[in-house]
Amino acid sequence: GASSGLGLWCAKALADSGRHFVVLAVRDVEKMKKVAKEMNFPEGSYVAMKLELGSLQSVRDFVANLKAFKSTRRLTNLVCNAAVYRPTDPEPAFTDDGFEMSMGVNHLGHFLLVNLLLDDMSRAKDARVCIVGSITGNTNTVGGGLVYPQADLGNLKGLESGMKNPISMADGKPFFGAKAYKDAKVCNMMTVSELHRRYHEPTGIVFSSMYPGCIAETALFREKRPWFRKAFPWFMKYVTGGYVGMEEAGQRLAQVMDDPQCSKSNVYWSWNGGAQAVGRWSSDGKPKGAGGSGGEIFENQQSGAVKNEVQMKKVWEFSKKAVSLSEKEMFKGGKIEKEFSL
Repeated sequence: GASSGLGLWCAKALADSGRHFVVLAVRDVEKMKKVAKEMNFPEGSYVAMKLELGSLQSVRDFVANLKAFKSTRRLTNLVCNAAVYRPTDPEPAFTDDGFEMSMGVNHLGHFLLVNLLLDDMSRAKDARVCIVGSITGNTNTVGGGLVYPQADLGNLKGLESGMKNPISMADGKPFFGAKAYKDAKVCNMMTVSELHRRYHEPTGIVFSSMYPGCIAETALFREKRPWFRKAFPWFMKYVTGGYVGMEEAGQRLAQVMDDPQCSKSNVYWSWNGGAQAVGRWSSDGKPKGAGGSGGEIFENQQSGAVKNEVQMKKVWEFSKKAVSLSEKEMFKGGKIEKEFSL
C-alpha cells in the first residue's frame, strides 16, 4: 500500500531518513515509479515490486521475488497498510480467490504475507512488523463505539466456513460494507497480538499496530459520495479534532518502524489521545485528545472485543485455513505453530 496516502508518506519518510532501503509493494509498478520520482524519493533508496493482496498467488509470487531480489540482505521492517473500504456497495465484491474484498485484501492478504516472511525477518536484528489498525475496529472509541455499525465478529461462522463466495461477512450474516471494513480491522489487530504471542520470543521480531489519526482526505474514502468527501475533512478538523494530514500520518507510521522508543512488542500506538473522546480545544487553538494532529506517541488501549483471546485464536486458525498456509511455508516449518493449535 505504498502508492498513495498513508503508505506513500510512510515510505517517503523512511527513504528520506537515509537508514532504510524501501521495497514499495504495489499493484501498479509503473505508477509507483512515477509517483516516487514526483515525490523526490532519494535515488537508490527504493524499488517498486508487484503485489496484489487480493490474490494469494500474487502474495506468494511477491515473496519469492523479494527473496530473490534481496538475496542475503536482511529484511528488517514490514509495514502492512493497504486497505479497501466499500461502505456504499449494496452487494459484495470478491477477490480472485473468492473472498469478500475488505476481508480478503485488508486481512487475509496481509495475514499470509507476514507469515511467509517470518523466517527471513527472524534473521534480522531489531526487526519490526506493523499492521495498521483503526479506531473503527475498537468500540472504546468515538469512531468505533458511537458510529454505526460497530465491528462485531460474532461467532465467526463466515470465517470458519472459509469466507468464500457467497459468504461475505466474518460472522456469516448478510453483507454490510461499512461493517466488513471494521471487522477486517479487528482481525488485523488480533493478528498482531497472536503474532506476538506465538512468535515474538522465538524470532525477536517486534509486532505492533497503530492508529495514525483520521486521514480524512485519503483515497480510502473514494467510494463515499462527493458531499461527504468535501464535508468530512472539515468536520474532523474543526468539530471532532481528529483530523491529521497525510504527511504527518505517514511520519507517525514511520516512527513506529524506526523510533527506538517503539521497540516494545504487542503495542497499539496512538497520538494525541487516541480518539477515545471528541477533541477539547485548548488555549493554543489546537484540539487535544481526539487522535488528530500533534501530540506525543503513547501506548493506547484496545477494546475488550479486540483483546478477546478466545476469538483471537480462532481468527488465527480460521485465517490460516482460509489462505491454505502450509506447515512448510510457516516459521521453522510449522514446528512452533503446533504448540498453539486449538
